[in-house]
Parts: sequence; C-alpha cells; structure tokens
Amino acid sequence: MTTYQNLKVEALDGVLFITINRPDKLNALNRLTVQEIGMAIKQGKEDVTVFGMIITGEGQKAFVAGADIKEFIGLSGDQGKEMAKAGQDVFQSIEDCPKPVIAAVNGFALGGGCELAMACHLRIASENAQFGQPEVNLGLIPGYGGTQRLVRYIGKTKAMELTLTAERINAQQALQLGLVNYAVGPDTLIAKCVEILNLIKTKSPFAIAAAIHAVNAYDGTQKGFETELKEFGKCFTSEDIKEGINAFLEKRKANFTGR
Repeated sequence: MTTYQNLKVEALDGVLFITINRPDKLNALNRLTVQEIGMAIKQGKEDVTVFGMIITGEGQKAFVAGADIKEFIGLSGDQGKEMAKAGQDVFQSIEDCPKPVIAAVNGFALGGGCELAMACHLRIASENAQFGQPEVNLGLIPGYGGTQRLVRYIGKTKAMELTLTAERINAQQALQLGLVNYAVGPDTLIAKCVEILNLIKTKSPFAIAAAIHAVNAYDGTQKGFETELKEFGKCFTSEDIKEGINAFLEKRKANFTGR
C-alpha cells in the first residue's frame, strides 16, 4: 500500500477520499503534494473496487490556498517551466481519469487550488469557499492549466478579468458563473459529493469513461465531434450496452459491469 506524507487517502464504499493534509500551510501545494496527488489518482484509477474519487482539503479554512511560494525562490526560467509542467501533467491525469473525480471545495481555492478544482470533473463548493487566480500579485501567471480551464468554464471575458485583477469570487458567484456545480453548507459538502457519485455509480462504467473522454475533447472544433463518434462506436462493443438495452426492454434495473 502506498504511504503518503501530505495526503490522507482512504477508500470507503467504493469512493477514494483524497484529503490534502497540510492545514498549517492552508494545504498549499508543494512539489511533494502535487506528486502525491498524482500517485493517489493512479491508485484510484487502478483499484477495481473504486468507482469514483473525492478530493478535498483538511480543515475548514482551505481546500488549497495556493502553491507553496517558498519553493519559487531562486528558480530559473527553465526550472519554473519544469515545475509547471509537472503540475500540468498531474492535473491532466485527473481530467483524463476514466472514473469521476469530484472536488469538494471547503474554503480557499486560490491559485493552484483553483486549478486543482478545475481539473476535477465536477466541483461542489462549501458556502464559505472562495476561488481566485492571484498569481499576478506575485509577478506570475497561473501555471497548472488555470489560464486554459478557467476560460473553458466561465468564458474568456470573465476569465481574463479574474486573471488580470486577481480578484476572488465566492461560492454563489462561482455557481452563477458556472465554475461549480453546487454550493452547499459546510456540513453537507462531502455528503453531496457522495450522493452524486452514488448516482453515477448506477450508470455504465464503460459509458461514463467514454463520456468523460468525449466531453474533455471539446475545443470548439471538429475534433470534439470526431472523438464523440469514436467513443459512441466503442460503446457498441461493450457488454454494458447489451445489458442496458435488455434492462430497458425488460423494464428492470440494469446491472452494469463496466465491460
């Protein structure tokens, strides 16, 4: 079993809970934490007993309040680029994961924390959550995919404003902009995430993986349609589609296997 220094990782009833455990640092992302997040996602992806994952932060103050700024001191341009590439790769592994990954955003989701949340397939925010990309305050820009995913979720106009001004938005504003799926009370945050995963669990794992791949392929060009065609066709090679059609015709609940 993998041992983690900066994460708590626990599987419970088919859900892998990944908790960033640096509350004294407001769960800031250092290199090791980013690396361990990648390891945890790989663990959940490969564990056949896991059907979904929830990423959250330890404590009530922060999901992730940003990167660990001390690690930026003295970096050259190439070293900065290398750090960003490592973070982008891990966050891309979350987005590409064939199993649903939900960000349970409790408190601050700033800088790398906002980028981590955006890499997840769904985002559920506690009512005390705050989102922002404050990197320009440090003379930086988002480097873990934030300039790209923020545009995708809320549009270029508002994404440009938030990136250039470093202003924060609260949970209700994030909900109105389409950055999060739900804003709920702190005491019901995890329960809401589990509720959504349990609903997804009743669907075909084969189709869920195909849907994630197809939706992720959206880029406003023909590429997305081509990916949809490919994934649609692949679904017809699965056992799940046979089970789904038979269950529909027989008016019974489908028993999907993911094959």
